[in-house]
Amino acid sequence: MKNRIAKKICASVLAGLMTISLASAAPVWAADAKTMTIGVTSFADTLEPTEQYFSWVISRYGVGQGLTKFDEEGNMVPCLASEWTNSEDGKTWTFTIREGVKFSNGNDMTPELVKASLERTIEMSNRVPEFFDIASIEVDGQNVIFNLNRANANMAGCLADPLFLIMDTSIDNSNIAMEGPVCTGPYAFQSFDPSGDTVVVRNEYYWDGDVPNDSVTLRVIGDQTTRSMALQSGEIDVAYNLKTENVFEFDGNDNFNVQSLESLRSTYAFMNENGALSDLALRQALLRGLDKETYTSVLLEGGATPGKAPVPPTLDYGYDDLNDENSYDPDGAKKILEDAGYKDTDGDGYVETPDGKPLELTFVYYDSRAELGVYAQAAQSSLKEIGINIKLDCVSYETLLDRRDSSQYDLLIWNVLVANTGDPENYLRENWYSTSANNTAGYANKDVDAWLDELSETIDEGARKELIVKIQQAIMDDAATVFFGYENTFLISKSAVEGLVMYPMDYYWVTADMKMAE
Repeated sequence: MKNRIAKKICASVLAGLMTISLASAAPVWAADAKTMTIGVTSFADTLEPTEQYFSWVISRYGVGQGLTKFDEEGNMVPCLASEWTNSEDGKTWTFTIREGVKFSNGNDMTPELVKASLERTIEMSNRVPEFFDIASIEVDGQNVIFNLNRANANMAGCLADPLFLIMDTSIDNSNIAMEGPVCTGPYAFQSFDPSGDTVVVRNEYYWDGDVPNDSVTLRVIGDQTTRSMALQSGEIDVAYNLKTENVFEFDGNDNFNVQSLESLRSTYAFMNENGALSDLALRQALLRGLDKETYTSVLLEGGATPGKAPVPPTLDYGYDDLNDENSYDPDGAKKILEDAGYKDTDGDGYVETPDGKPLELTFVYYDSRAELGVYAQAAQSSLKEIGINIKLDCVSYETLLDRRDSSQYDLLIWNVLVANTGDPENYLRENWYSTSANNTAGYANKDVDAWLDELSETIDEGARKELIVKIQQAIMDDAATVFFGYENTFLISKSAVEGLVMYPMDYYWVTADMKMAE
């Protein structure tokens, strides 16, 4: 934790120095230079792709690419690999590396450099074991061969996750945190400011067609209302992560385009079983005290579907057949608390623990997605009605990651894509497998572990669905997690913006197709 804080302080100082240095060295664009500005939420304090989920920024900003990717329909398609095959036992996967690709510095992307890039990620990221268990990587001509210890039916989907972007490891990467990696996408980093403007410029060596813009500026505007106003005023051309209330400001206005997508994201809160929430009765009562229907339909103005399960109903994994025994029931919640010995003995309106100690649960959420604060504040109010005292702690996204990793929370909110590898397998393993690095809430169920191991080796789609349904039901029966809702996603832009697409897998914001109309 101390090292992380020290690194942030150094990164902040370096950001200022780097911005000054790069600004002085930046090319002067001609008056008719083609540029765009996109309003985004704060997400990363470093461009080191192996840290946390910050590789998503590198992919979203049009810099990083992987061996595979997802298209506009969510189907997996080739990218830096032209094709792939796997052995019958699922333990050997062979990817043919596309020829003629260069990194943005002009260096050739060879199979050997692909191997080196992936080995760097495997060595440096603690998230890799949730995707696959690697024994070795080999190069055979134009092929990169993965030998796995554990069979994997979806290796190609795993490699589409931005964590496995391919970068040039043959150069000096000692300043990668602020300069970013050198990759193969249509753009390359020019400057990076975690709280201000990040600028990417055209990759002159891009392998997959012309790049229309000289540069694209990604401007951090944390407040969604301010981001909406910036789009209306013309300060930015595109705004990501606006909500239902913002859509009303643009509906019917021919100067703007509004795109929407039924979300593949879930907003949920881990319940830390290393503390007071180790008590199943307390977790059950807490869940029954939450009026998620009101939160989504009224407070979020219909911008989300009420949650109950790990996987949203937009994906066909048995949502309607799953039984939620802990749905909203405040009277039932009070009875569970009373029967378990939680009583308000001092008359302050909040129950004490069965041994008479004060009960206060800290709920950590982050500030760059407005709906998360809505859920947290609504939960605090609802749970007060049944006598559970919730203390809210609003932090930055980067601080939330630290709190999660150090298990310093009772409840901690999370918002994530549930099909980041094409289906929910990796999402389920990463969050609820007992030994997962991200499972800092202490959830452990031997059946869930066994089913997840079986799922990784199962190719048949029907059998995979059955396993995913069983895993979800077990997590729900264990009252392990608060599933608040599944938000609709909106993307709003000036009508002059062309080629802007909402992808179900939201890894691709800046693409070579995006430009301003002539």
